[in-house]
Amino acid sequence: MITIDSLGARPFYWQIYQQIREKIISGKFNEGSALPSTRALAKNLRVARNTVERAYLQLWSEGYIISNKVRSKFIVQQLNHSLIANITSQKFEQLQEEPNAISDIQYDFQYGKLMQNDFPMFLWRKILNKCLAMSFVEKMTYYTDNQGELDLRMNICEYLYNSRNVVCQPHQIVICSGIHYSLGLLSQLFREYTTDIAVEDPGYDGARNVFKNNGYRVFPVRLQDSCVDRCELEALGVKIVYVTPSHQFPTGSVIPIQKRYDLLDWAVKNNGIIIEDDYDSELRYNTRPMPSMQGIDVNDSVVYIGTFSKVLSPALRISFLVLPHSWLAVFQNKFKNYHSSVPWLEQKALQQFMNLGYFDSHLRKICLSNKKKHDILVQALQELMKEQIIIHGKNAGLHIMLEVNNGLTEGELIKLASAYGVAVYPVSRCWIRREQYSNNMVLMGFSGMNEKAIIEGVNNLYQAWFCV
Repeated sequence: MITIDSLGARPFYWQIYQQIREKIISGKFNEGSALPSTRALAKNLRVARNTVERAYLQLWSEGYIISNKVRSKFIVQQLNHSLIANITSQKFEQLQEEPNAISDIQYDFQYGKLMQNDFPMFLWRKILNKCLAMSFVEKMTYYTDNQGELDLRMNICEYLYNSRNVVCQPHQIVICSGIHYSLGLLSQLFREYTTDIAVEDPGYDGARNVFKNNGYRVFPVRLQDSCVDRCELEALGVKIVYVTPSHQFPTGSVIPIQKRYDLLDWAVKNNGIIIEDDYDSELRYNTRPMPSMQGIDVNDSVVYIGTFSKVLSPALRISFLVLPHSWLAVFQNKFKNYHSSVPWLEQKALQQFMNLGYFDSHLRKICLSNKKKHDILVQALQELMKEQIIIHGKNAGLHIMLEVNNGLTEGELIKLASAYGVAVYPVSRCWIRREQYSNNMVLMGFSGMNEKAIIEGVNNLYQAWFCV
């Protein structure tokens, strides 16, 4: 029986979502059984129908249910309950590049770039001045904790717990100067354990390059149902895998819940390590962010990586690691003489920005702003190019991957776009095995453009690709 607590702190749709999810996990809702229709459940609970629809959409996005379009029903998906028997309800309750620069480019769909007014400059300047006036400004005169400021790590812990279901303590967090530094640190940390690593194919080439530059042998693993193929992973015999489960780069897909448990099971059976890069998971536009893999890991197998580059500023160069308990002693032994790579002033400013509640309000603002841009981009592409395109990775993040079915190659698409004053970017670099790439896609970011420029840029792309 599903109930609603009208006085509870959780939204109604979230209460419905949690109760159904727990019934699926516990086996009370059997595989293949149909959930009540949204209309029937809404009537029974005396809530709006869209409240139930939102709960079902969240369950569907996480892979707990599938849609039976023929019967207009949502069907409970198969779960391997033996893998999740140790995951308690309390655990769940703890919840969630570029071509060369071209001078005449008017519309730049560069990924990861933010607009100037997206950064809270007035507040940041005010907080910096406040930090410099505080009594503990003496920290400007000496080296600080090699893992970063404790107060900031405490704030990050609280934020991760509430937003991403990451369960950790401040001593597990290491403040780093960007994703590449984070991965470089991990490469050094794990080098004596192994120098082989598996990565998604396609996947983030920046991570691949860091591993290679640190002497690792990098092995591509194809995606199957949005997740690295376990059979291929097992055959490689590697001990580490790098994944982007909550918004796969570049495809934008999400690893469904059962695949997450399968990957965690691989780690347990192979004494493996999963590096979870959660680079932009806060930016979901029609469902809540998918809870992290770290939050459902009960075997200390996941290293969690986060960043402030996508929601605050890439120029600040502030990222962080959440290390498993089992690797903390190794980290301290190896890096005890290192100093923090992020200046104290930036760390303290960010800590105050979070502690005073500004970060939460900023995050709401940036999500709303980018949702509008995302929706305008998708609508403009669909209205002009219709069935000649496929948009991959909608409804999240700061980019889409656009598949263009007009007979042109990736290089031709980019060159023609440039001739019409538009910069779009290659995705071929994301494939290690290029022969598996269809060679007709481009990467389009939207966060660095205003809504008017997005529409005009798409119009120019249509002229370049379909009217010449």
